[in-house]
Amino acid sequence: MIQFSDITSWIHETLSGLLSPGLTFLAELVLAGVAVLAMVLVFVVIFVYMERKVAGFMQLRYGPNRVGIWGSLQVIADVFKLLLKESFAPDSVDKLLFNLAPYLVLAVSFMALAPISWAPGLQMWDTNIGVLFISAVSSIGVIGILMAGWSSNNKYSLIGAMRSGAQIVSYELSAGLSILAVVAMCGSLSVHDIIQSQADGWWIFKGHLPIIFSFVVYVIASTAECNRAPFDLAEAESELTAGYHTEYSGMGFGIFYLTEYINMLVVAMVASTVFLGGWLPFHIYGFEAFNHVMNFIPSWIWFFGKIFFIIFLIMWFRWTFPRLRIDQLLKLEWKYLLPLSIVNLVIVAFITIMGWHF
Repeated sequence: MIQFSDITSWIHETLSGLLSPGLTFLAELVLAGVAVLAMVLVFVVIFVYMERKVAGFMQLRYGPNRVGIWGSLQVIADVFKLLLKESFAPDSVDKLLFNLAPYLVLAVSFMALAPISWAPGLQMWDTNIGVLFISAVSSIGVIGILMAGWSSNNKYSLIGAMRSGAQIVSYELSAGLSILAVVAMCGSLSVHDIIQSQADGWWIFKGHLPIIFSFVVYVIASTAECNRAPFDLAEAESELTAGYHTEYSGMGFGIFYLTEYINMLVVAMVASTVFLGGWLPFHIYGFEAFNHVMNFIPSWIWFFGKIFFIIFLIMWFRWTFPRLRIDQLLKLEWKYLLPLSIVNLVIVAFITIMGWHF
């Protein structure tokens, strides 16, 4: 069977035979960027369609069912509608920051994808601080949101941006501590090392109850970081119209909408990598026949299947729980999730020192 490492090696050798080393490196960067951009856009289209169908299922209705087979082309129609809409900016906005904010948020989301290992031999940047890089880069996105809210010169936008900033900064702590629990047991910040450490079992199974708790906290905190319901106080329509992107229209609004789903993709990829073994198959110790069958399923199918599982959980949250008030949102983090995550990390450290994990 052809491996992804064989394909990437063939591309590198082909380009090296045609171009100088500097141009070869530049060409590989361009190819990798185009491939990731295309793949992410396909994922976003699937996620939007999936969200509408999941919402329909939760509410006992059909969801999109007119444009295309089972409504599958409805998202494409919506994309064309956004592309054809006029991008309008009020006279009172700060033009530079107003126009720059969506692209800053989008660029940050794409940067977080760099250390992710999609399959064996398919990783753009294998660094020994991969998990730390993703956490650090993801936190920069709040600057673009604050920039959008302030530059709009609109009280609803500013309040929404301030809410989003407080929310993201708060819930980053619990999400980071949840990831640290696995890092402590694994002993490495490298994405590749974390995946390889789960060859004999995913951390959510062999890390005992503390890792299961970390997984639950990570999903909750990441949902809040993505400004998804029931934590979408930054764009609460009944209070703030559309929050920090109230004044955006056309593709300016479209980029913020796109970024929300890219952030969901990043969150799902990190959760799949850290807790669910990345692209590794599901194995049960002692059941060799079952494990042998699992090995026949390609690694990229395992990885994408885990991603869709996490995305479904996030969508399930949205259509199940009512929206919280902003004080309840911050109380949940600072009075419950953060203290429990700190205690959980201490327990994980003790288990790791004693060598009690599998």
